[in-house]
Amino acid sequence: MEIKRLLVINVPIKNCNLKCEYCYISALKENEKGAAKFLYTPEHVGKCLSKERLGGTCIINLTGGGETLIPKEMPQYIYQLLLQGHFLEVVTNGTLTSRFDEIAEFPRNLLEHLEFKFSFHYAELKKKGWLDRYFSNVKKMWEKGCSFTVELMPYDGLIDDIDEIINLCKSELGAACQITVGRNDLTEKKDLLTSMSRKEYESVWRKFDSTMFDFKLDIFQKKIDDFCYAGAWTLYVDLGTGAAKPCYGQLSNQNIFKNPEQPIIFNPVGKHCRQPYCYNGHAFLTLGVVPELETPTYADIRNRVCEDGREWLSKEVKDAFSQKLADNNEVWDEKKKNSYERKYPFIFFKTALYDWKEIYNKVIRKRKK
Repeated sequence: MEIKRLLVINVPIKNCNLKCEYCYISALKENEKGAAKFLYTPEHVGKCLSKERLGGTCIINLTGGGETLIPKEMPQYIYQLLLQGHFLEVVTNGTLTSRFDEIAEFPRNLLEHLEFKFSFHYAELKKKGWLDRYFSNVKKMWEKGCSFTVELMPYDGLIDDIDEIINLCKSELGAACQITVGRNDLTEKKDLLTSMSRKEYESVWRKFDSTMFDFKLDIFQKKIDDFCYAGAWTLYVDLGTGAAKPCYGQLSNQNIFKNPEQPIIFNPVGKHCRQPYCYNGHAFLTLGVVPELETPTYADIRNRVCEDGREWLSKEVKDAFSQKLADNNEVWDEKKKNSYERKYPFIFFKTALYDWKEIYNKVIRKRKK
């Protein structure tokens, strides 16, 4: 089964049931309380994100600013997207047992297209006495046919616990967790979240032998100059409103939920990335939005092979996550790229007008309320 696109969907929730000291939402003082607001039903969103409209089977990532599964509506959004035949990745802290109980009742053929990225907030889970709950939920979804990965945020406060964390994951899940690379969003260049030097940081955390850590550190603060197909092969979508943009760092250029019959705009970023570096390159780059770059696959980033030979990703999910989008989409020649680059200022101007209009309308709606 060919994977056509990557969709990263923002779930409009910023509150969380954990209070991790390294949380970037808290650091930016963006954590908000209150229910998430969805303008469109799960059934409508499913229709808007059909294979036909998106051009084929997609990998869809669902991530909240806080805990993704807090909104009671989330299981039904997940269900409707799975019905479309896509592969879903849900980012979660793994603690909301009632949500997993509900999702576990889905048909197995749907669950086999579902992968959870279980963020492993070790210190906070230990403090609350929730470690058993966490691993129970991971294993419950694994037994139901879901794939998963367990991912730790490495930060200075955990250095003394490294051996304990590795042994715990091996005991519970058959392999050490993957680890990411922490960034400090309060700094302009999104520097490493550590008081150590980069060399010290790398030496300490390489003990996990994590493909994700190795790759994220390799691309850390490296600006990519090659032509990027984010926007053509990817979208970043707000689940609450339907506002969409090419990727994290670009402006919104459309609403893909307002009219399901209207074609979606797929314009690439090209050489106009607005971020200091691709800090979510572990997904975008491994799936091949810049075909010239040699990278591990997304499966390499997420999977682990257990001591008994089992793998965290099922064969079907592993096959999907091992693909490169360049193999299933048109790669432009230099003439077409250059022609697009010349037109880009006009495309950006039109995008900017759309984005500012949306911001203006949002402010007006708030004032009227």
